[in-house]
Amino acid sequence: MIFSRGFSRLPRNSFNGLCRCLLSNRPDPHQFLAFKACSQSLADSTQKILGCREFWSSGLPTFPGSLTSRHQIHHQNSSIVEEPQDPFSLVSDELSLIADRLRAMVVAKVPKLASAAEYFFKMGVEGKRFRPTVLLLMSTALNGSIPEPPTQPEPPTRLEDAFPTELRARQQCIAEVTEMIHVASLLHDDVLDDADTRRGVDSLNSIMGNKVAVLAGDFLLSRACVALASLRNTEVVSLLSTVVEHLVTGETMQMTTAADQRCSMEYYIEKTYYKTASLISNSCKAIAILAGHTTEVAMLAFDYGKNLGLAFQLIDDVLDFTGTSASLGKGSLSDIRHGIVTAPILFAMEEFPQLRAVVEQGFDNPANVEIALDYLGKSNGIQRTRELARKHASLAAEAIESLPESHDEDVLRSRRALLDLTHIVMTRTK
Repeated sequence: MIFSRGFSRLPRNSFNGLCRCLLSNRPDPHQFLAFKACSQSLADSTQKILGCREFWSSGLPTFPGSLTSRHQIHHQNSSIVEEPQDPFSLVSDELSLIADRLRAMVVAKVPKLASAAEYFFKMGVEGKRFRPTVLLLMSTALNGSIPEPPTQPEPPTRLEDAFPTELRARQQCIAEVTEMIHVASLLHDDVLDDADTRRGVDSLNSIMGNKVAVLAGDFLLSRACVALASLRNTEVVSLLSTVVEHLVTGETMQMTTAADQRCSMEYYIEKTYYKTASLISNSCKAIAILAGHTTEVAMLAFDYGKNLGLAFQLIDDVLDFTGTSASLGKGSLSDIRHGIVTAPILFAMEEFPQLRAVVEQGFDNPANVEIALDYLGKSNGIQRTRELARKHASLAAEAIESLPESHDEDVLRSRRALLDLTHIVMTRTK
């Protein structure tokens, strides 16, 4: 079950310079001059795929994913300084604690299984820890004050020792379960895709073989189930059990698509929800349920996770054609080479109906891949995919803005961080 894919087309130095400027809300004349200087290089390197339509118009940099107008979260009631803050830094202490807990939870009696299960939980290859960050921020956005970090010289053995509130410990458990389910899905996905790399290192299946990789994924799912059962909340258990069903459903939909389904945007969005957005949306809802919130608040948390997850995957679809293999940590043009039709190709097909015949033939023939890329380069497929991602990112922001009003600065800061994450999703390059 995939959550992201990648490729190499744009020169990294030009693209990173572009993103640095776009991430700033205040115009900088020096950055603008630098943009003009690199615009021709960027245009040349992306002409085949993008035609540079979504980045440049009349010489001025634009970005369809900009969400600066969305960052208005009850600032009239807060003394929070408006300087942007890294959302990950707000929960860094808890992320470290959760990372330690995860490494302890995946210990197995059989050495080879233990080595396989901990492969993506080792220091340096844990990934961005995006989902735990979202869930911890959602916990504070709904609950109140962030607990104090642990003061013991050694990491505590129990969450309750470091963060004494029972509610916070239970919500941290949701973050741990979610990450284990996510990593298990990556292990299984790499087997299905015969992937060689993941997170910039060799994939587990390429090192230990498919059988061990599948068993390691199953082991992580079993550990996630044990942790989930410890919460003794049937509604939360049902929610996250359904997520596992959705992951399998989405992967099966992708593997067994009929010709008309492969060319359907509605089918693609449904599959994307199952494969990507269901995990984060239902986990956000579980956070609200554990806190005892109303159905309306729980659904706002769900809507945030759902739309953030959809935006995340849509940007992944773009990066499959515009990202760099080095920055993404995995193979280039992964989707199309595996015969997976994503949003940019679907949008290109609307402009060039003759592309449908190529899609229906499949992409086992490398010539069909080149034909599809040519049509994509002549279309607005990349731009329209970014616009659809921006729509979902805006819906995620609206969900946060619709939460009950609060005057607590920790709550407001966390809500602002959740809004910032929608912008980070839109502007990321890996």
